[in-house]
Amino acid sequence: MQFITRNLIVALAIALLVMGAAGVVLAQQQPTRENARDFGFDARASYEVTGILVDASGENAEDARRNAWEQAQREGWRMLYARVNGGPASRAPNLSDSSLSAVVTGIIVEEEQIGPRRYVARLGVMFDRARVSRYLGVSGIIRRSPPMLVLPVQWVGNTPLSFEDRTPWERAWLRYRSGESPIDYVRASGTGPTPLLLTVGQTNRPGRGWWRFLLDSYGAADVVVPVVHLQYAYPGGPVYGRFVAYHGPDRTKIAQFSLRVRSPNSLDQLLDEGVRRIDAAYAAALEDGRLRPDPSLNFEFGLDEEALEEALDELEGSVAVSVNRPVEVPTNTVENTATGRYTIQVVTPDANAVRSSEATVRGTPGVRGATTSSLAIGGVSLMEINYIGDLDTLASALSARGFQVQRGAGTLRISQGGSQPAATPDGE
Repeated sequence: MQFITRNLIVALAIALLVMGAAGVVLAQQQPTRENARDFGFDARASYEVTGILVDASGENAEDARRNAWEQAQREGWRMLYARVNGGPASRAPNLSDSSLSAVVTGIIVEEEQIGPRRYVARLGVMFDRARVSRYLGVSGIIRRSPPMLVLPVQWVGNTPLSFEDRTPWERAWLRYRSGESPIDYVRASGTGPTPLLLTVGQTNRPGRGWWRFLLDSYGAADVVVPVVHLQYAYPGGPVYGRFVAYHGPDRTKIAQFSLRVRSPNSLDQLLDEGVRRIDAAYAAALEDGRLRPDPSLNFEFGLDEEALEEALDELEGSVAVSVNRPVEVPTNTVENTATGRYTIQVVTPDANAVRSSEATVRGTPGVRGATTSSLAIGGVSLMEINYIGDLDTLASALSARGFQVQRGAGTLRISQGGSQPAATPDGE
């Protein structure tokens, strides 16, 4: 009876240890929506080496794991030195375990098997970029791209999804540690207005108007669109992934490749490898000059009103009116009144308010052009208006079109319907 009880206790202890290890893997491979946003950014100042195979033994399971992790640090250091400086890994300087522990910021458990006295695993090692650079002989500063908004698209059958719903492909990009990548990725959290703005339809929009607004809202200068087409052979069977890396609003193809795993249980590994290869393709394109920012997305050159008109579904009343084109002025307006350019504030609680406000303003007598220059959905946007007349006349004309108009110091604030502005223009 005592023998059975002792074996049962040992078995339970081993089971709890294995379950704990499985929890580590799950926590690192399946981040939740709440912590996923920060998951990919914690390692921006780190070098990462993955795929290190270790097999170590010890006096007990914990001792075996510690020996294996020290082995992974030594092997990871040699691989990192060879990657950064070129040449064989054997040329890497020999660093003591204490020195390596001082520059290692984390161990990534990709796969592991734990026995009573043995530990077999595939690990990754993260090195602090600033601390390890003195051993590498580099400054730790690499050439980086302009900020690139990531808009991942996943196809399963004939159904595409981007941020409209949570997808494994989106989570794979949030998991990816981009510390070593020369691409400065801007990854949206998927909350707030993101599911309404960063959609599959947006990836096929050629007009630059809304692209400028979106990139400005997310602090990016350009966009990359990584796409994966997933195909399941049969339930529980192999999963095939065809990956395509696109760049820019015109969807310039950078790379394409295919991967395969044996079962849906390995889907995360398939997608993580796809992200790694796509990042490598973008890095190569940056190096050879193919990943150049689109000049038409540059805000410094002003807004292209004609492109914005395309983005707003060709609403009636073009904003790209030639200065030489005659404009019909209402009879109650002096014909030779000079055209002024005014910046007004517009309460825009949602995207529909942006469209309807611009359409209504363009239809106001005397208005020759209206452009949203600063978009703030859920707040107050700015609109540039070309109007034949002064600001007081413009206020009266907008009020006649149904807007609630408030006059401030040199500007106006307008809102539609029953929407009340949060504060008057003078209070800002």
